[in-house]
Amino acid sequence: MHIEPGFLSQTTVGAAGVAASALLSAHAPALWRRPALLLRTLLAGGFFSVLMQAWHLPVGPSELHLVGAMPIYLLFGYLPTLFGFALGLLAQGLLFEPQDLMHLAVNSLTLIVPLMTVHHTLGRTLSPKAVSAGRMLQLDGAYYAGVTLMVGFWLSQGLKATALADWAAFAASYLALVAVEPLLTIALVRGSRRLGQAGWARLCLDERLTLGA
Repeated sequence: MHIEPGFLSQTTVGAAGVAASALLSAHAPALWRRPALLLRTLLAGGFFSVLMQAWHLPVGPSELHLVGAMPIYLLFGYLPTLFGFALGLLAQGLLFEPQDLMHLAVNSLTLIVPLMTVHHTLGRTLSPKAVSAGRMLQLDGAYYAGVTLMVGFWLSQGLKATALADWAAFAASYLALVAVEPLLTIALVRGSRRLGQAGWARLCLDERLTLGA
């Protein structure tokens, strides 16, 4: 999901910075109104960082990462996941891969735009009470299709041409996540629901889990 430094023009990188800043700024007031969401954002960013560093593999023109999008989304909620992605990528750049800071906005948009799409479509009717393998496959399939399309978009804006076959190989690699991640999601969500009445769980986890929405 990463676009390597030097691949995009400064104009494209600048436009991505403006777009990412606008999206996060538009959502920031709702985040600041609820202090609990700030804690969940830190937890989402930390969880995402751990997963991202735990396993990643160069594939074609980009990288295959263990993202954990749906577990994070269901455990911590939409806004914490939205900001957690950006926070996790920032932490990765500051601590592990300083060269990635150049494309912080680009890589953030790659994860954020598909999340927004899933949240405002399939996520509207999603209930952790009804977590199933089929439902999670649907969500992961939609989300990672969006991620690979975003990578394809950035590649199409690159300073050098990328063969369609190379992008297709990268896109196909995400089928592994679509197959595996639902199992992680189901295990974490079902385990977390059992903790829903604990005070710390109500503070740290999304209300759809702790209140059984």
